[in-house]
Amino acid sequence: MSSNDSARFAPRGGASLAQQALDAQAALLPYALMAFLLSMPVFVWAGSYADNAAWMTASFALFAMACGATYAAVNWLKSPSAADLRARGRVHILTGLVWAGCIGQAAAFADGAGPMREVLLMLATAAAVICIFFTAPWLPSLLVVGTTAASGPLIALFASPNSQGAATLAWGGVALAFALALMLNRVLRRQFAMAIEREVLIADRAGKADEASRLAQSKSDLVATLSHEIRNGLTGVSHVLAAAAGRNGRAAPSRDQLSAALDAVSDLIAVLNTTLDAETAEAGRLAVDIRPVDAPGLARDVLLLHRPQAAAKGLELHIHVAPELEADRGAALGDPSRLRQILANLMGNAIKFTVRGRVEARLGLTPQGRICIEIADTGPGLSAIELDEAFEAFHRVPRTSAGIPGAGLGLTLSRQLARLMNGELNATSAPGVGSCFSLILPFDPHAVMTEEAVTEQPGEIPTEGRALRILMAEDDGLNAAMMRAVLEQLGHQVVHAQDGRRAVDLARVCEFDLAMIDGRMPGLDGPEATAAIRALDGPAGELPIIAVIGGDAGEALECTRAGADTVLRKPVSVTAVARAVADATAAARRTAAYRTA
Repeated sequence: MSSNDSARFAPRGGASLAQQALDAQAALLPYALMAFLLSMPVFVWAGSYADNAAWMTASFALFAMACGATYAAVNWLKSPSAADLRARGRVHILTGLVWAGCIGQAAAFADGAGPMREVLLMLATAAAVICIFFTAPWLPSLLVVGTTAASGPLIALFASPNSQGAATLAWGGVALAFALALMLNRVLRRQFAMAIEREVLIADRAGKADEASRLAQSKSDLVATLSHEIRNGLTGVSHVLAAAAGRNGRAAPSRDQLSAALDAVSDLIAVLNTTLDAETAEAGRLAVDIRPVDAPGLARDVLLLHRPQAAAKGLELHIHVAPELEADRGAALGDPSRLRQILANLMGNAIKFTVRGRVEARLGLTPQGRICIEIADTGPGLSAIELDEAFEAFHRVPRTSAGIPGAGLGLTLSRQLARLMNGELNATSAPGVGSCFSLILPFDPHAVMTEEAVTEQPGEIPTEGRALRILMAEDDGLNAAMMRAVLEQLGHQVVHAQDGRRAVDLARVCEFDLAMIDGRMPGLDGPEATAAIRALDGPAGELPIIAVIGGDAGEALECTRAGADTVLRKPVSVTAVARAVADATAAARRTAAYRTA
């Protein structure tokens, strides 16, 4: 493995090649000290026959200093300071140079030893070979310490004409020792790199195991939550339908029972939509359309929608908008539908959990020039721990959520949506006082509000003022019947095609005002059918097209790239269908006007 590979693995695997080499060299320090201790008697015995034997005292002193330095280095390497690799490297090199100095002093002593000169210089050369061996794991130490240790004996041997044979022999031994040490260093580097790669693989496997465990727990929580909410909702609906069918001698359901069943179905759809969005966002497939948004107008719409619910509980509902936001210029930047979804969730939670008091929406600008939308209530409030738990997926605070339906995903999804729009969602709360959730989004002071940026009033259904002839491509019979009922309720005429191929054929030979194409159909699917209609000649190729999808961002992108004017996500409502029809026809008119110009 190359050094580049090892560098790539080092940050994730923990220990780098240098760290492992220094660890190996540190582990060899006690053995190096033992080798010098064992060879010292041999050197003393040979030195006792030297003419200048008295100079061996200096060798003993330096040897003791080297042993002390080695002992100090071993102890330092056990301290937290040794985590610095640069400091460790300097300590290893300095300790090795102390021993190289001892060898140099021994070579100087041997040079004046008379008849024992060559013997003592060869022993000093052997000591240099010991240094070369024990510095082999780390290449810088090998090159610096090994070269310094061998230079003293070799210089002394080559300096005398009478010791050329011994000098050649010593040079060959040192060269062989260096060659073997370099080979050992290379082998060790490969082993170190393999160890690092193994650590990386172990870490990756542990990470994947944790991810799989987290995913399994998430799916388990999802199934548990949905099974509970679906069971409760469908049980209530089934009782009302049983009464409507006259089973078990029951009378027809009252208006209150029908209203309760409708509420149960609405809650169930809300849970399913939130769960779908949360799972899509978790997978990174949720897309947003960032554009100028009339945040005050949208907040007023959401407030008006929730006013009946607040009035039923006797709660005061107010909104405060800063004067700088009431001007004609300047707008928040975000996805209008997703912003509405966040505010509806925050407002709904505030009203849902507040028993008495008031709920307020406050809009203003932060010192950083961003827009801040606060939803404050006088509800039960949450502690710091409970507030963190409230933002966890599938987690509901038992103290405040008992008996209140929900999936425990609203705040998690709202925070994810805020981040997708380059914003953030924060909260402050105190038990017994209330909570305040703050949505902060980018704000463009130079943006000019257009009609498209202003949202419709709640409950107002956009309409073109005339009946449209609509081509609907849907392979599922139940979905087709539901969509036909909605469109006919809006006053439109519907021609149903059961697959994409039939829809293209009908668009080619008949005149339609609009087409609604399901995104997933057998044979010719939604994007393919949309592209085929766009390829038709004449007015048929400019037909406004609505892509009806299941909620996947990738599916929406495919349909829009194929030529769809707008996207409608299942399950549909009357208002959503009416708005999609209005948006598609308006987009088609803008496109036609642009082509004419």
